[in-house]
Amino acid sequence: MSSGSNIRVRRVYDPPEEDDGTRVLVDRLWPRGISKEHAAVDLWAKEVTPSKELRTWYHEDPGNRYDDFVDRYRTELGDPAHTEAVQELLALLRRGGAVTFVTAVKDVPTSQVPVLVEHLEHSLDHR
Repeated sequence: MSSGSNIRVRRVYDPPEEDDGTRVLVDRLWPRGISKEHAAVDLWAKEVTPSKELRTWYHEDPGNRYDDFVDRYRTELGDPAHTEAVQELLALLRRGGAVTFVTAVKDVPTSQVPVLVEHLEHSLDHR
């Protein structure tokens, strides 16, 4: 999966590729069954992930809550608890070069990752 910017998205369980650039883990919890060496993560951006409360609420019924989850996570991304982490990722993206967000989620399209990518791309477009 890739986007219009230099952000790529891959599962952390897939082997790193030469053109991944900076690999950023965008999950709150470390992925099960994978060593730090195998994950080849350069930055763990757990502060930018959905709150524990939001994650728990969403996972109770993901099939029916995704749209509400997206709205709530977008709100969280704008709150002070996430601001510093968002700014850190924006600074990384502004430096140029490939950035690969890695995640352990099985269903990436209905996870926090596309919401985060969209938020960052929107922020970069409106600087």
